Amino acid sequence: MKTSLAIPVTQIEQSRLPEIDFSNLAFGRVISDHMFVADYRNGEWTDLRIEPYAPLELSPANAALHYGQSIFEGLKAYRNDKGEVLVFRADANARRLNESASRMCMPALPEEIFMEGLTQLIDLDKNWVPSAKGSSLYIRPFMFAMDNYIGVKPSDTYRFIIFTCPVGAYYSKPVNVKVETYWTRATEGGTGAAKTAGNYAASLYPALQAQKEGFDQLLWTDGKSHSKIEESGTMNVMFKIKDTLITAPTHTGTILKGITRDSVIQLAKDWSEPLEERFLNVSELQEALENGTLEEAFGVGTAATIAHIAKIQVNGKTYTLPEKGSDAFSNRILRELDGIKYGEISDPHQWIIKI
Repeated sequence: MKTSLAIPVTQIEQSRLPEIDFSNLAFGRVISDHMFVADYRNGEWTDLRIEPYAPLELSPANAALHYGQSIFEGLKAYRNDKGEVLVFRADANARRLNESASRMCMPALPEEIFMEGLTQLIDLDKNWVPSAKGSSLYIRPFMFAMDNYIGVKPSDTYRFIIFTCPVGAYYSKPVNVKVETYWTRATEGGTGAAKTAGNYAASLYPALQAQKEGFDQLLWTDGKSHSKIEESGTMNVMFKIKDTLITAPTHTGTILKGITRDSVIQLAKDWSEPLEERFLNVSELQEALENGTLEEAFGVGTAATIAHIAKIQVNGKTYTLPEKGSDAFSNRILRELDGIKYGEISDPHQWIIKI
């Protein structure tokens, strides 16, 4: 990919690459050599640079630590059979970052800076992109307040960083989930649609309680009545009932506009699959589980890609879903997405950027 921004690069003195066991990658634990950094001050983004990945020096009065102005994104790069590096839908992440920034009173980041910083960083650290199928380079762009000031107001200064991690699969097996009808992730008028750190902090306690009961994730319900399924902890969620794919809409502002979700919806439309973007009632879900009309349930997200759901607990009763055959929609969509991401099949919607 051609670049237009001249971004200064300070390379690490000695790469940590020879130390890495690429056959045993824990998700998010191994960090690549470099990071892209940009600072916002006096009303503009400045001091763009790529430098060695290293700890940050922050004031104890840093505004993000006290008042939570922090947003992030997640996307992946893949290595194809030719050794080329392919990035999936980075432009969509750039747009969503700015939607989160707007909600959190943070400055927009020009898409050119996002894309140039990302592509030049990955080109520099391209040897960190795993080659094994099922592995990828996870990319974490994020922005946070930099004012050193104790006062409740939007910061005047910000920092944007991108770093990367070689990763294996997020979920190694199908997941068990529990429908949450007490705790609330998001409500209308809140920050549920923003990819902001506070949303995840608020979800940790109820998720931990569910994990103690043997569940991997929660299925969050709406904050008003707890009667409608919204999304899961790390992903949007989809159900196939009576041959129809059902997933919650995003217009309420309580659900993250997932890029994998959007990709699955687009492919389902390409295939003329029956599709309904609507809320699934908890009672409707339980009825479908009772009478066997729930054919599939799965999460969709950047980290998980497609996470098959094996068990669902509703109102204290746990149901086991039928095993998925190779022709199940979730398996077909997983093969299609992987084929596009690894450059094995055509990319009709031009989702791939080649580094």
